[in-house]
Amino acid sequence: MNGNTPYAGSPGITQAGKRAAADLPELTGEQKRALRRDVSRIAAQTRAYLPDEYVVDSDVSQAAGGPRATVAVQPPVGHPVSAGFSPENDDLESDSLIDDEDRSEVARGLAASAALQVKQAVQDDVMPTAR
Repeated sequence: MNGNTPYAGSPGITQAGKRAAADLPELTGEQKRALRRDVSRIAAQTRAYLPDEYVVDSDVSQAAGGPRATVAVQPPVGHPVSAGFSPENDDLESDSLIDDEDRSEVARGLAASAALQVKQAVQDDVMPTAR
């Protein structure tokens, strides 16, 4: 909703009704490599939690709101799940844009969400083995 107001933008940087490129973080080559490395680690951790039938991929792109990293999982049945990350200006100063704890948490969450998608998709099609 903030983007629809004439006061959108960073306070004290962008004038009312204006959108400046200075508002968006710009990644250097090293920062892009660090972000790709961090996102690839999340994808690798997610793959480790799941069987081979799940497809896991990652992407780093420049969106309208600045740099964006995404990790997505396509389960064998059910809907795909994804997690996105947009680094803030403060995050760009560190060597690793996503810390170890956050990487692990995102990987576990994606794996669990993908497994839940499969469970929900086959819920009525599976006969119980025992009662």
